[in-house]
Amino acid sequence: MGRIKTKLVKGVTNKLVEKHRHEFKEDFNENKKLVSKFASIQSRKIRNIIAGYVTRLMKTKKDFEVHH
Repeated sequence: MGRIKTKLVKGVTNKLVEKHRHEFKEDFNENKKLVSKFASIQSRKIRNIIAGYVTRLMKTKKDFEVHH
């Protein structure tokens, strides 16, 4: 089982993905840079959690699009 994401992380991530869906990739390091560019997040740990969640969403959306 994975770690549970807080409402803050899910809320920020969903807003970023809605606005910038086409720019995010399946690569964590690229998404980390993009999260820093699009949102002013002071904490490196929170930024990484958000970037990881964005990466996971992009991978699952790709899988979902392929299967349907």
